[in-house]
Amino acid sequence: MRRLLDSFQTNTSASYRLLGLHDTTMGAETFDADADGTKWLLPGPGMVYLQTPPQVGTVAIRLESWTTAPPPPSGPWAGQEEGEVELPEGELQLQTIDCGMEEIPLVLPSPGTYRMRWQWVFNPDIGRTFTSPLKDCFGAVLDNPGGHEADLKGQDQFCLVQIWRTVAA
Repeated sequence: MRRLLDSFQTNTSASYRLLGLHDTTMGAETFDADADGTKWLLPGPGMVYLQTPPQVGTVAIRLESWTTAPPPPSGPWAGQEEGEVELPEGELQLQTIDCGMEEIPLVLPSPGTYRMRWQWVFNPDIGRTFTSPLKDCFGAVLDNPGGHEADLKGQDQFCLVQIWRTVAA
């Protein structure tokens, strides 16, 4: 039976079109040099980066830890992507180039391999057009269906990250 174990919400910056989620054992490493720049998520050992539009400066992010794969969240989303990452410590931190590392008090069951589902929307009330940061369509105008205004809390982007363990370490 799946259930929500824990959640944590914060605001952060997205600098240089990147927002990172790292295991605390990782330093200032970056994603793999051969990571597919046509995807929103750029994986690396013990970490994953989300590419963000150049117009995004601030991000409201909600992280959720689940026992098993959660149901897809309701409502319209501007984008969604999933990835898998090995978390050797099982403790997380956010990383942005401007703000550095911020530890996250999110409870994960144990170290191991985790699946992450990232969903996001952009703030329709700030009067900006959001454009793609992706390699194959850089600068293309992104669809932003609206919704989730309460979750945006005045920030440029809202991300919901759902995390569940696939393999224990």
